[in-house]
Amino acid sequence: MYNYGFIHVAAASPKLRVANPAYNVSQIIEVLKQVEERQVVLAVFPELCVTGYTCGDLFKHRHLEEEALDAFLMLLQETKLLAVLALVGMPVHIKDRLFNCALLVHQGKVLGVVPKMYLPNYKEFYEKRWFAPGGEISKEVNEITLYGETVPFGNVLFYNRQLNFTLGVEICEDLWVPIPPSSYMALNGANIVANLSASNELVAKAEYRRQLISQQSARCSCAYVYAGSGVHESTTDVVFGGHCLIAENGVILAETKRFSRENDIVYSHVDLDILRYERQANTSFSDSIDYDAFRGKYKVVEFTLDCAGDSTGASTWKNPQQMRGSGFNRKVDAHPFVPGNPKAVEERCREIFNIQVAGLAKRLEHAGLKHAVIGISGGLDSTLALLVAKQTFDLLKIPPEQILAVTMPGFGTSSLTHANAVELMEALEVCILEIDIKKACLQHFADIGHDPNTHDLTFENVQARERTQILMDLANKHQGLVVGTGDLSELGLGWVTYSGDHMSMYAVNSSVPKTLVKFLVQWAADYVMNNRVRDILYRIINTPISPELLPTDGQGEISQRTEDIIGPYELHDFFLFYTLRYGMPPAKILFLAQRAYGDKYSGEELTRRLKLFYKRFFANQFKRSCLPDGPKVGSVSLSPRGDWRMPSDADVTAWLKELSNIHF
Repeated sequence: MYNYGFIHVAAASPKLRVANPAYNVSQIIEVLKQVEERQVVLAVFPELCVTGYTCGDLFKHRHLEEEALDAFLMLLQETKLLAVLALVGMPVHIKDRLFNCALLVHQGKVLGVVPKMYLPNYKEFYEKRWFAPGGEISKEVNEITLYGETVPFGNVLFYNRQLNFTLGVEICEDLWVPIPPSSYMALNGANIVANLSASNELVAKAEYRRQLISQQSARCSCAYVYAGSGVHESTTDVVFGGHCLIAENGVILAETKRFSRENDIVYSHVDLDILRYERQANTSFSDSIDYDAFRGKYKVVEFTLDCAGDSTGASTWKNPQQMRGSGFNRKVDAHPFVPGNPKAVEERCREIFNIQVAGLAKRLEHAGLKHAVIGISGGLDSTLALLVAKQTFDLLKIPPEQILAVTMPGFGTSSLTHANAVELMEALEVCILEIDIKKACLQHFADIGHDPNTHDLTFENVQARERTQILMDLANKHQGLVVGTGDLSELGLGWVTYSGDHMSMYAVNSSVPKTLVKFLVQWAADYVMNNRVRDILYRIINTPISPELLPTDGQGEISQRTEDIIGPYELHDFFLFYTLRYGMPPAKILFLAQRAYGDKYSGEELTRRLKLFYKRFFANQFKRSCLPDGPKVGSVSLSPRGDWRMPSDADVTAWLKELSNIHF
């Protein structure tokens, strides 16, 4: 059975009337009924939403306090049959002091009360006029009485064993201080943090708020659910926008459009598996935990969720196909390696390109070399490597003709790729060498007793190794460096010839997957190159991907297409990303692939391609264990010296077994 580690959460900014708790609670109840229908586990509401945040000196009136208590009792009564957890803001009177609090409600009961620790008392804020800070009271009071029930109070975390999540709660300003309480909560196990807020709108403040939430979720390796007060608060001096956001590990998953005049809700599924993996992989996170300092600081309240009727939002499905239509609303990018935000495309691609250039420049300078040798096939990988080399030589003020660009036609070289290679080299004004390898390969076939009419693996690999030998020997002759062209996708699948294209002296594309290679070449065409080069690059982008090791067809065209053999690179890059970046199990990757690609691929095809990916990935680790140096450009790398250390003889059975249990 599968639930894939997802929990459905919501942040809401309901309509309200300042100092009218009965009306405000009616709107909160309306929102809760809506989110219940969407199988939400946790719904977070704004700060002081029962009364309104902007009541001013009315907070000193006992009548408002009593009205709030009466209205909140109505909330408890109306939520007895709802399974959703609700975090609601309300003033709470304790020992002759008033506290700005968050109350966690589940099925008509208050599970705990958390006070606001830091009260803003500057510029437009003057909360200390009405409220007391929660820090001191939390040291002396750890439970209070509400409606005759004893309720946990203060530094409280809420743990649910069924779904294995721990909830921490902070309120508005708590996030804006140098060390937010949520930092300590995360180190005490909280993997979801909720913030009930009343942050007013100012020019550029929304973007700052967005960055603050994103960064805190990244530092704490947590999900962060933020609900802000809306436009129906008092506008006497400030305006509130109802900004609600959901973040996870540095990524904003969803947010509302501000200034809505209706009840506004934002939803997303957060992935607890990703957060668990991040905390386990990031040893600095666990190194930050001071057990002596934290011991006793937080009281953990364990609670149970009613799982009847799939109401927890973490129900189980027999296979990914069933969950596909179940209201899962998290966006899954079909190309996780490729920049998703069009506004960031140019900046992101330039950054990757500059990393590649800087890596190659350092290696050339260190070795004291003034020549680079690159095999140019007319395909995507060698094109990107040549563009990087050209930019590097321009940076080092070395003439481009000292780049030895070598095209080596073999039995499978097509007229199209050969023309692409030659035209690109001419346009970039590099030194062009053409060395036909067919004669040398035939001699080698004769030497080892291989029939050249047998187009098997030997036939293919002889050509790849002959090309590598030529490049290495040219580098020796010209005191140069062989620039590798192979990419991350090929390394993941083992789609390289051992000691052939597998080997170089510096591999500039080694952490760039195929989908990103294509994207970078297109970026270079659009933003960097002149019209002549741009036209050539677009032809290369539209050329089928092929190693061109088998003879061409009768018309001299490509007969060996890589994606016809191993499947679409977009799928293998997707599988590679989630396998390496988050260590996800096969069934979950399969589910995410269905979400990402929709009807483009059937469940059966996705399963078949994923099985092939695992078989090749496990079988070809020996090739990755002896990779040449190359720069890491993103969050995923297969360098045996850096990110990936795997035994070459690991068994793939357990991964394939999980997929064999899924049927469509």
